[in-house]
Amino acid sequence: MTAPARRLPAAAASTAPASLPPAGLPGLDPSWSRLVTAPDSGGDTRTWHVLDNAPELAARGTEPRGTVLAVHGNPTWSYLWRRLLVPAADAGWRVVAVDQLDMGWSERTGAARTLPQRVRDLGNLTDALGLDGPVVTLGHDWGGVVSLGWAVDHPDQLAGITLLNTAIHQPDDAPVPAPLRLALTSGVLGRGTVTTPAFLETTLALGHPALPRDVKDVYRAPYRTAERRGGIGGFVADIPLDPAHPSHAELERIADGVRDLGAAGDVPALLQWGPRDPVFRDRYLDDLARRLPGAQVHRYEGAGHLVAEDVDYVTPLLGWLDLFVLGSGAVGAGDDAASSPAATAAVSSPTSGSPSDRPAGSVERSPLWGQLQERREDPEVALVEMTAGADGGPRSVSWRLLSKRVEEIAAGLGQFGVGAGDRVSLLVPPSADLTAVLYACVRIGAVVVVADAGLGVAGMTRAVRGAQADVVVGAVPGLVAARALGWPGRRVSVTDLSPAVARALHVEASLADLAATGRRALDDGDALPPAPAPDDEAAVLFTSGSTGPAKGVVYTHAQLEAVVRTLGRRYDVGPGTGLVAGFAPFALLGPALGSRSVTPDMDVSAPRTLTARAVAAAAAEVDATVVFLSPAALANVVATQDQLTPADHEALDGVRLFLSAGAPVAPSLLAAAQRLMPHASAHTPYGMTEGLLMTDVTLEQIDGERGGSPAAGPGGVLVGEPVESVTVRISALDDVGAATGEPADARGVTGEVVVSAPHLKDHYDRLWLTDRAAVRATDADTPAARGLGERWHRTGDVGHLDDTGRLWIEGRLSHVVVTADGVVTPVGPEQRVDALDGVRRSGVVGVGPRGTQQVVVVVEPEAPAPRLRRRGPLARARLADADLASRVRTAVGSPVAAVLVVPTLPTDIRHNSKVDRGALAAWAERVLSGGRMVAP
Repeated sequence: MTAPARRLPAAAASTAPASLPPAGLPGLDPSWSRLVTAPDSGGDTRTWHVLDNAPELAARGTEPRGTVLAVHGNPTWSYLWRRLLVPAADAGWRVVAVDQLDMGWSERTGAARTLPQRVRDLGNLTDALGLDGPVVTLGHDWGGVVSLGWAVDHPDQLAGITLLNTAIHQPDDAPVPAPLRLALTSGVLGRGTVTTPAFLETTLALGHPALPRDVKDVYRAPYRTAERRGGIGGFVADIPLDPAHPSHAELERIADGVRDLGAAGDVPALLQWGPRDPVFRDRYLDDLARRLPGAQVHRYEGAGHLVAEDVDYVTPLLGWLDLFVLGSGAVGAGDDAASSPAATAAVSSPTSGSPSDRPAGSVERSPLWGQLQERREDPEVALVEMTAGADGGPRSVSWRLLSKRVEEIAAGLGQFGVGAGDRVSLLVPPSADLTAVLYACVRIGAVVVVADAGLGVAGMTRAVRGAQADVVVGAVPGLVAARALGWPGRRVSVTDLSPAVARALHVEASLADLAATGRRALDDGDALPPAPAPDDEAAVLFTSGSTGPAKGVVYTHAQLEAVVRTLGRRYDVGPGTGLVAGFAPFALLGPALGSRSVTPDMDVSAPRTLTARAVAAAAAEVDATVVFLSPAALANVVATQDQLTPADHEALDGVRLFLSAGAPVAPSLLAAAQRLMPHASAHTPYGMTEGLLMTDVTLEQIDGERGGSPAAGPGGVLVGEPVESVTVRISALDDVGAATGEPADARGVTGEVVVSAPHLKDHYDRLWLTDRAAVRATDADTPAARGLGERWHRTGDVGHLDDTGRLWIEGRLSHVVVTADGVVTPVGPEQRVDALDGVRRSGVVGVGPRGTQQVVVVVEPEAPAPRLRRRGPLARARLADADLASRVRTAVGSPVAAVLVVPTLPTDIRHNSKVDRGALAAWAERVLSGGRMVAP
C-alpha cells in the first residue's frame, strides 16, 4: 500500500495554535508545561508544547547530570511521562517530554508529516532548547522511532537509549500486525483515526489493568474534535509497508544507524517491554535486542502496549541511568553518583554475556560433547529409549551411533542456517532424538531453549515467545501448538511428515532431512564450525513456574560444564555408571557425564504417574547404579511397590545411590524408597534451576536430627552442607519479613538463602529487574568492579545455618507470614502438623494485611472423611473438627486463626509436590471472607 491511497478527511488539514493544557489535569503539574518555538523541517516556525522539569531543578539549585528526551507515540501525548519528572529531578536529571507537532497540545500544522520530517523537527526543537548533551533518549511506539532517529543523528550528544514498546524494522517473513492492517484499510483509515476517536479509544483500552476513567479523560483532552485528531491519522498513514512509501528509506536509515550504535558498544541501552501488546510483539523486541546486543532487557509479564501505565518503569530507568550511564563514564558523574537513591536500589546484573562480567577461572575445560567425541567409536550403550523399539519395547543407542547422529545433525543445522547464538526451542519428549539435537546445538554454538510441557499451553506460550527462538524442533503435538498459537521460529519436525501435514504446520524439514544434509556436507569435506567459547550462551532453561511466571535461566557453556563437573564429582557419576533419570532434564546430562542413561516409561509432565515397575525396568536396561526421581515420582514408586516382581527387585538391588530433589522430601518417604533399593545411599540435594546442586544431605544425616523436640527452634528441612565450590550466606529478615540483612555466615539466623558457585546461572533471560533483585556482588556496584568479586544469587528461599554450617530451609520468602507478633516461616509449623495422626500434609499461610496477618493452616487428610465423599461444596473443603483444630493449634505453638481441611492441596506443575502456598493463601482469604467453601 503506497502513500497516495492513504487519504485523510479534510478535518486532518485543520490548523490551530499550540496551547498549554487546561489546569486541573490529574497527575500534571502546570509548572512543567511550556511552549517553545522552533523551525520545522521545512523552515516554518512552529510552536511545541513540552513538559520540562528544569524549573524544579533550578529551584533546588541542582545542576542537571543530563537530560532525558522523552518522545511519546500515537495517539498519546507527553502526559505519558508524567510519573518521571519528579523522581528524575530527585535524581538530578532534567526531563524534556515533547508533544510532537499535530499531537497533544502542540501546534496543528494541517500538513501530513512523514518520518524524516518528524526526526528533523525534533532535532530543530532540541537545538532551540539548547540541549547539547549528555542526552538519553526515551521513546514509545512511534516516539521510539523518532527518538532513535534523533539518537542516530546526534551521536556526540547521545549518552544512552531507552525504549518502551516500539519497532524500527518489519521482518520480511512476518505480517504487519492485524490492528495496523485494519487501521490502514481504505475507508477505515480516515473514519477510524480522525472522523471518530475509534483509534484513540482502542489504544486507551489496552491498559493492564484498565486505565482509570480520569486518566483516560486526560489522554482524550487534546483530541476532543476531528480537527484536533489529524495527527493521529497522519501517524497511521505514515506507516511504511513497502519501499515506495516516503518514510521507508528513513526507517531503514534509522534501523541501520541503531545497528551501528549497537556494534560500537559504547552507548548503553535499556528496553522495557510489555509482551501483551497486540501490535509490537516480541519479534520487534528481538530485533531491537539484536541491533543493540549490550542492552539491558526486561519483559513485564502481564503488561501490554501501554507499558508506561501498566508498570513502574521509572525506578528501573533511574537505576539504569546511575548504573550504566553515570557509572559507565558516559556522563561525568561526581563522587555522589553511587550513593543516589536509584544507585542504592540498583544491584549489578550483567546480561550481555561479556567475559568481564564473570569471575575468572583456571579449571581445565571439558566441553559438554567431550564424552561423545572421545567415545565416537565405542559400541557400548549410551542411552536407552524404553518404548522406541520395533515391538514397542526398549531400544539401545550406542555411543558410536549417538556421536555420529550428533555430528550429522550439527552439520545439517549449519546447512539449514543455524549458527552460533541462534536459539533453538526443543519441543521434544525425552528420547534419543532430543539428546542428539540438544548436543548438536551446543556443539555448533546454538542456544537450546528448554521448557517443560508441564507448564501448560499458556506457560509454554509465554516461554517460547519470550525466548524468541529462531528455530523450533518439535514432535507433532508441539508443532501443532506452535502453529496454532503463533510461536516464533522456523520449524523442524522430529519425524518425517506427509507433505500436506508439513505444509499445514509450516515445517521446513525433519531431523532425518537435517541428518542427511549434514552427512552429505561432512562427506564433501565440510567441517563443523569452531567450538563455542566458554562464555558463550549454551542454554535457556525455564523454571517450573511454581513461584510466578516461568523464568528463562541462561547458562553459558562454562557454567553447564561446571554443573556436569560438580555432579560427577559429588556422586561419582561417569563412565560405567548406569543412570535412571525420572526427571527428564537430568537425563540430558547423561552423555556429558559419560554414563549410560535412561528415562523410565512415564508421562514427564506428570511425575506422579511413575510406577515402581517402570523404574525397575529402566534400571535393568542400563544396569543402574544411580536413580534420580522427583518427590512426587518417588511417592508413587513407593505406593506401587507391591507390583514388583523378583526380577524387578534384583534390578533395584544394584542401585548404590538414589537422589530425590525439587521439593522437600519426607524422611519416611526416603526410608521407604531405600528399602526398595537396599544397597543405595539416599540423598536429597538442594538446588534450583538457577543452580542445580548447592547442598546435599543423606537420609542418615536427616535421621540423626530427628530425636529432638519437634517444637524446638525455627524448624525447617535439613538440606545439608554446601557441596564443593558452593558458598552459602544468609540475608537476615527484618521485622516486616524483608531480607535486608547483609549476607553473612551467621549461625541460627533466619533469612533469605544467598548462594555463590561456578555452576550458578549467568542471568535471567530478558528479565533485567529480576536479575538485579537476585544478584549480589561483594565489590562496588559499578560496571568496572562487577567482575572482581564473587557472583551471588538470592534464591528466594528462607532458612538458616546451624552450628555446623548445614543449611535448613524454612520456606519461600514470598510465603513468610508477618503477624503482629512477628515473622512466621511456614515449613517448621507444617512439619509439626504433618506429624499428627490423620494428616497427610499441610500448608501454613497468612491472610490479611502484611504486618497483621493471621496464620491459617490448611490440612490434607490421610484418607478422605465420609463427609468429603459426598457431593456439594462441603464435599471439597470444610472447617476442621474441634479435635483436629485443637491438635493443630497445639502443634503450631503460636496463634492460629483457622484450620481448614481440603481433599488435596494444590501443588507446583513441574514436580507435583511443592505445596502452592500462594494459591492456598488466596483461596483461604477468599473463603474466610465469606466465599464459597470449594476446593482450592
